[in-house]
Amino acid sequence: PVAVSSVDVVAQLEQRAAANPQALNWRVSIVDLLKLLELDSSYGARKELAAELKCPAELMSDSAQMNMWLHKTVLARIAENGGNVPQELLN
Repeated sequence: PVAVSSVDVVAQLEQRAAANPQALNWRVSIVDLLKLLELDSSYGARKELAAELKCPAELMSDSAQMNMWLHKTVLARIAENGGNVPQELLN
């Protein structure tokens, strides 16, 4: 067997999205991304994850800002851990 150096994250998420009965837009929504990753996407869980990932305090009080920060940060962490995430999703 050959070791995989990176995972095509987009292909994996698109495959999961196609199999999901909900129309999930994981490219822009942290809630949809977490659902596809089979993680708790509730507001409380997102707030806890944002705190764990060191979201700036000024963003924590605005759920929309926190969600945007969290979406980019989760994708960046996936990339840091071997996921092949396109640059346009990280900016």
